[in-house]
Amino acid sequence: MSLIRDSAFGILIRTFSNHKLLKYPEEQEGFVLPAQYSSRGHQSAVSVLLSSSRGIKVNLEGTSEPSSGSEDSNKETVFVTWYSDHDPENPQNWSNGRKIWVSILLFIYTVAAYMGASIYTASEDGIMKKFGVSQTVASLGLILYVLGYGIAPMILSPLTEIPAIGRNPPYAITFCLFTILTIPAALLDNIAGLLVIRFLLGVFCSPALSTVGASYGDFISPPKMQYVIALWSVGASSAPVMGPVLAGYAVEKMGWRWSAWELLWLSAPMTVLLLLTLPETSSDTILLRRATRLRSITGCDNLKHESETRHSHLSPREVAYQALIKPWQINALDPAVLFTTVYLALGYAIYYSFFESFPLVYRDIYGFSLGAMGLAFLSMMVGLFITSVFLGCYIYFIADKHFAKMGDVPPEARLLPGIFGSICIPVGLFMFAWTSKRSIHWIVSMCSVGICHSGVFLIGQAILGYLPFTYPRYAGSLFAANGLARSLFAGSAVLFSPPMFEKLGVAGGVSLLGGLSALCIIGMVCLYFFGANLRKKSKFAGS
Repeated sequence: MSLIRDSAFGILIRTFSNHKLLKYPEEQEGFVLPAQYSSRGHQSAVSVLLSSSRGIKVNLEGTSEPSSGSEDSNKETVFVTWYSDHDPENPQNWSNGRKIWVSILLFIYTVAAYMGASIYTASEDGIMKKFGVSQTVASLGLILYVLGYGIAPMILSPLTEIPAIGRNPPYAITFCLFTILTIPAALLDNIAGLLVIRFLLGVFCSPALSTVGASYGDFISPPKMQYVIALWSVGASSAPVMGPVLAGYAVEKMGWRWSAWELLWLSAPMTVLLLLTLPETSSDTILLRRATRLRSITGCDNLKHESETRHSHLSPREVAYQALIKPWQINALDPAVLFTTVYLALGYAIYYSFFESFPLVYRDIYGFSLGAMGLAFLSMMVGLFITSVFLGCYIYFIADKHFAKMGDVPPEARLLPGIFGSICIPVGLFMFAWTSKRSIHWIVSMCSVGICHSGVFLIGQAILGYLPFTYPRYAGSLFAANGLARSLFAGSAVLFSPPMFEKLGVAGGVSLLGGLSALCIIGMVCLYFFGANLRKKSKFAGS
């Protein structure tokens, strides 16, 4: 019952019932207010048994007196925290079953959001024929979706850090809109409207890509966090691969609109589950709501959550500056952070360029049908799962023990898997470029795709594990900026890849990408060995 009470649906039920249904412990008759919430904050203060009537007010000494409605100017602010170390409302204290359920919800939510980008690619040929547009115009449906989920977090991510809002409302509202918009995406009969809808779909799915990692951190303990994020990243990385697989045969038989219908069938049940069973995970938001309830029940206006004073002095201009300007200031003044932003963005550009090279290789060279070409993307998933197993073993058997001995772990120590990833990317690219020919079996090129994708995954894990420890205070802003850079590079890759492959051929175009990624090996090695010195000398750190 508490799972439903804490969900978006539960909030609506509580609001319309005037808080008479789905009550919290503080609202139930017989609740004992912990002693630390007396006005003076003494642990020895008398606990107060709250009456079922709402005419009782707790005075300064913790005794009860009729509420007069007058304010006591001498009251000291008492901050509302957890009632005990084992408070069940604390997300870190949730039962394992509840943590697993919420983890699964967030995982599927992320998969649906990422799949929405690539599932469109199976429909591009049909869209070109239906509307009489070029390949470039048809590919804008993918580009705009990717840009949407890159731009939106710059605004939406800071909102989820505001305790008065929390994580859940952005999830619930945006994914409801996402699900609704999949219907016109399947029904529209003009290309302009379709492209606008695709951009909006990207915007409304963006909380799944920018905030879910923070949600996991709310209820997963730090020692387990790296494993959970690794598993979540497997889903996030494999979802774009599953899109063409899911839509390939269906679009081939049923037409280009079918990919949008499939996205609706996936997102609609997910929306219902999110609304009914996804609880708020932000501790600040949970405690702020608790403070509001306690003030209402006891009449003590001095019971507050720490965020009510912490954020009271921030102006909208300051919030916008921290969200929109600060991350780019760090990138401009710190070469180490700038390199990680550009390199991970380049990895995503390479990743999305494969969506444009696959038809040229597996349809034109090897004669695959649209459905079979979708299955070719599974080579990425094979490489991803194999790599994730090795990464998990490295973390458990080597990294954890090594870090435990170090005590104060430098951020650069987390980049070691990225060095191996930086090598895998050019190896896979050059192998794909030189083996994609009729005289060589298609399985060889697919193996190279798996190797390259493994490298992109390792780079992502290393850099996303590195960034939060460089400037912890600005971790959220850095992630948002990194996400925008990835989206811009990925969208550009979809745009420039077709003419590049047309001019240079698959071998020349992919070899060019391989050469660029090979140069990045030097940067990754230098960052691992000299990153600490670079950060000390950075202009931002000095400021």
